[in-house]
Amino acid sequence: MKRIAIFASGSGTNAENIIKYFRTDNSANVVLILSNNPDAFVLNRASRLNVKSIVFNKEQINNLEWATANLLNYNIDLIILAGYLWKFPAYLLKTYQNKVINLHPSLLPKYGGKGMYGTNVHKAVVSNKETETGITIHYVNEYYDQGAIIFQAKCPIFQSDTFKDVAYKIRHLELDHFPTVIHKILCKNG
Repeated sequence: MKRIAIFASGSGTNAENIIKYFRTDNSANVVLILSNNPDAFVLNRASRLNVKSIVFNKEQINNLEWATANLLNYNIDLIILAGYLWKFPAYLLKTYQNKVINLHPSLLPKYGGKGMYGTNVHKAVVSNKETETGITIHYVNEYYDQGAIIFQAKCPIFQSDTFKDVAYKIRHLELDHFPTVIHKILCKNG
């Protein structure tokens, strides 16, 4: 069975969805939740779902010894960034080459880059009068939101939509597609 670690900074809706998906799928198991935010609600979700969680700071995440103790020792096969807001360290990208994926709430390359996450993206999409948006699941590289695209799903934006309406649509795309795309990646990589 494949072993997944999820990095998250916020509420953890996607993390919980992924954990529950793989509990019924049995091809993988989420064994670790890591967060840079000690107040993130994802930690409550992890506790409730009996998944080990670790809180870290910038010094720890940028330290090879810390990473060895907290990732390599868990034999992690795939790392998921689900609402994780810090740049992922280059040394971990080398260790987990093509094994770190991210979910972004727009159709990259539009509305990607530093500071473009969550509400910031939705407000920009509405402000620019886009007629569609969506999600992008992509491999993580050393640049914000520039890794190879694995999957995209689209939804329409109507003139009457607010950024909250867009957020609602995006949330449903994330919940519908993220776990199944992760499953396909794991099956493809054997």
